[in-house]
Amino acid sequence: MIPRLTSHLAPAASSGFFERLIEAGFTGDAEGRSAARTVYATDNSIYQLEPAGILFPKDVEDLKTLAKVLCEPAFSGMTITPRGGGTGTNGQSLTSGLVVDCSRHMNKILEIDPVRRVARVEAGVVKDQLNRALKPYGLFFAPELSTSNRATIGGMVSTDACGQGSCLYGKTSNHVLGLRVVLIDGSEWWSRALSEAALADIVERKDRIGEIHRTVDGIAREKRERIEVVFPKLNRYMTGYDLAHIRQPDARFDLNAILCGSEGTLAMIAEAELNLLPLPAHAALINIRYSDFNAALEDARTLTELKVASVETVDEKVLGLAKKDIVWNDIGEFFPDDVTGSANGINIVEILADDEAEMERKVGEVIAAFDNGSNPDRLGYTIARQHHEVEAIWTMRKRAVGLLGNVDGPVRPVAFVEDTAVPPENLAAYIREFRALLDGAGLSYGMFGHVDVGVLHVRPALDLTRNDHSLLVRQISDDVAALTKKYGGVLWGEHGKGVRSEYVPEFFGDLYPCLQEIKRAFDPQNRLNPGKIASPSAEPLWKIDSVPLRGETDRVIGNDIRVAFDNAAYCNGNGACFDFDETSPMCPSYKATRDRRFSPKGRAALMREWLRLLADKGVDPRAEARRLRRHGWLAVLPRRILNSLDPRNRADFSHEVREVMDTCLACKACAGQCPVKVSVPAFRSKFLELYYSRYLRPLKDPLVAAIETTLPWARRIRPLYNLAADTSLGQRLMRCAGLTALPHLPKTTLQAATAQLGIATAVPEVLDKLTAAERQHIVVFVPDAFTASFDPAVVLAAIKLAQKMGFSPLLAAPHVNGKALHVHGYLGQFEKAARKTASYLQRLAESGVTLVGIDPSMTLAFRSEYKGVPAAKPSASVLLPQEWLSANLERLTRSAASVSDKRYQLLPHCTERTNAPVALAQWKTIFEALQIELETIQAGCCGMAGTFGHETRNRAISEKLYAMSWADHMAATSDEAIVMATGYSCRSQAKAIDDVRAPHPFEVLERLVA
Repeated sequence: MIPRLTSHLAPAASSGFFERLIEAGFTGDAEGRSAARTVYATDNSIYQLEPAGILFPKDVEDLKTLAKVLCEPAFSGMTITPRGGGTGTNGQSLTSGLVVDCSRHMNKILEIDPVRRVARVEAGVVKDQLNRALKPYGLFFAPELSTSNRATIGGMVSTDACGQGSCLYGKTSNHVLGLRVVLIDGSEWWSRALSEAALADIVERKDRIGEIHRTVDGIAREKRERIEVVFPKLNRYMTGYDLAHIRQPDARFDLNAILCGSEGTLAMIAEAELNLLPLPAHAALINIRYSDFNAALEDARTLTELKVASVETVDEKVLGLAKKDIVWNDIGEFFPDDVTGSANGINIVEILADDEAEMERKVGEVIAAFDNGSNPDRLGYTIARQHHEVEAIWTMRKRAVGLLGNVDGPVRPVAFVEDTAVPPENLAAYIREFRALLDGAGLSYGMFGHVDVGVLHVRPALDLTRNDHSLLVRQISDDVAALTKKYGGVLWGEHGKGVRSEYVPEFFGDLYPCLQEIKRAFDPQNRLNPGKIASPSAEPLWKIDSVPLRGETDRVIGNDIRVAFDNAAYCNGNGACFDFDETSPMCPSYKATRDRRFSPKGRAALMREWLRLLADKGVDPRAEARRLRRHGWLAVLPRRILNSLDPRNRADFSHEVREVMDTCLACKACAGQCPVKVSVPAFRSKFLELYYSRYLRPLKDPLVAAIETTLPWARRIRPLYNLAADTSLGQRLMRCAGLTALPHLPKTTLQAATAQLGIATAVPEVLDKLTAAERQHIVVFVPDAFTASFDPAVVLAAIKLAQKMGFSPLLAAPHVNGKALHVHGYLGQFEKAARKTASYLQRLAESGVTLVGIDPSMTLAFRSEYKGVPAAKPSASVLLPQEWLSANLERLTRSAASVSDKRYQLLPHCTERTNAPVALAQWKTIFEALQIELETIQAGCCGMAGTFGHETRNRAISEKLYAMSWADHMAATSDEAIVMATGYSCRSQAKAIDDVRAPHPFEVLERLVA
């Protein structure tokens, strides 16, 4: 039996802090519940530390209010830690105090001045969000990051972030003109470069701002010679408290050198004023393949000397993982296998130019340099010149950090020594020793990085549930720290210090007391992200083995259960699901709410905590599921009623998990796009099955679950059903049951229409009697219950198109696909339905006929959800429409009519787009065969996602998503511009909101073919 899982109130909430904060005028959100704290307990590091609460300020005034309340005696022991995208690899934003997250509300671009090339933004603005707004002006914010679609500007400033191309563009600090910060005493300051006269005025002030400037200026003057000696001459110098760059080249004093990279230990960033650069007119990538990874590293120095924009390296492990990822469809042609097999390393050389002639000259210089045969391990190269090609290759490189987590088993590459920086000329020798160190420990690893600046990301593969592996974190960290010093480098060239702050005194030497002075001037009581970089007194800094590891939680859960719950426990925190872009399919519920709980990363964290709590009580959820299915839901009904009424169960942590799972659209974009392939719909179904073995379901659940079996009855009473769907009284009654936006049942039924056309139902025994030649001409359409009942015109169009192509079409018998059962956690019923349907489809497939589905989501269920059901795996897949058509292009074009002069656009279903990406290119090929250029629209989720948008509780999110992603495209529909949609739920949403019917490609093709 699944027990009550007791949660507890956060210390912040129980102390009355939140109440006092609101009383003082704080207008943002405050969250102290267990679910939110669980989600914010991890980042992209190996650590886990639960905060006391999370604050989401709305503006700078909220930050000032927060600081002032913290100064009150009652709250003198509380600490705060700013947090951006939460993708730090070293626990920079982890804390047991309060988290301050500006990404939810403070995400506005306040000003763009294209003449001065300056932008002013709030701290929560995402880098790619800013660059999208800048593109019409021909400008961009330069520092490049692999996490650019979710990294906030505030987070970039706090870690002085940079990545690919930093030789050319530098780091974030090189582009910060001003920072609007709030200090711990509540004072506000715009930090900009100051002339000597302006600085002289400020150091005379008697407040904290004056104290800060006096301290920093004094250190810069008194310690100039030691600073020159201690700070390495690297592109990736010591980030944070950057004493070496306090004075700009024009001799102005710039406090931003101290603030950039300070990881929230000195001030809260509210706004940033940023320098912008012109977009490069032309870009190309030369992709060089090597038989040996060390050869790629050796070659990097030669390539860098050619003054190219950047040189990025990827090893064979990352390359192999990329080949299994969604990105490979777009880039595979640029990394072909050689005679000797696959490449064991690549260099990606970026070239930028102002015009085509300059581009050709630069490309020629690079090719000439390595065409001399000086490196026998160099296999070959390709050149990407088109913008979409360049972007696709960079997308692969950006996904490298996440791809390393996409391996089977508990031993996985982890980040803790993966951003070391050494002089580029020392990199190859340094990496040889690094690899020898890891080889000596018997560890595998993956490597990628920025060889032009001497930074290579190395992630040793460990299972941190094992004591021997957790001890290796200390051993390897110490060894690598010593190794970087030997080769004149630093331990943290890119991803900040965070938990690794224990090495700060060693690297800064006798300058460390100066860092302490600076911290003391800004934050004398150590209230801002304490334990990181510097302490104002003798308080110790964090150590790599003093902060709880994620592995401690995973050890409690156990590997078998971790594997059984669809990678939830293996989410590495990379945060690819935090993508701000509304045209990206992942993750719709996060995009609509900006609530990090409602993301794959958030849901995975909650599932992992739920599994830990069960393990603590000795409960195996797999055994509970088996027991439940054996006894049936009626056996547990009395207990569910009692549990639902028992007030002691109100604090059950499971309720918070369920609340978060309720907002999942089950679109499976995460399963296709997450680098680690975390599949929320899969583990959500398992959770719901067990949750509702303890508590009563809402009324809408059994109605939705039974929809496939009740639709035939609804068609018999069509007028009564439409009365409920179309009238205000009926709609009110349905809302009481939890349902809304129900589609209209058309007068024409599929059965009647196909009977008139003489289309028979596919019967295996009848097919077996046909000759092999006859069966080759048969295509069996497998319509889902929703398309068949509510949109039969699509199925009829498919049948007529098949006839025009010379096929003999049949219809599959009515069946239960079971998708709705699976989504809502009726897994026992789903398995029964899946086995029955799979058996029927298997018999059809064995007869040698072709099976073609209609709706992509329902069709792909045969390949995904059915995989988890024993004896429910058809040996032949039910094809998607485009898979079938692309295999029969000759028949299609033979029947083609005259060329159409209309514009054709396609809005694919999210599941199809993310889980069958090759299928989208097939649609383009099909229309090209008819001499029609098809545009596949890059849009996010329509918001309907099966039954999600039909549920009253979800309707607001559903309509918001439609407005964000689909509304403008559907408004562009006209007689001359045809916008098609492959998903039934998508077409239903457009009809419900805009009263526009988007045709299925089958319907359009049937009209185009004679």
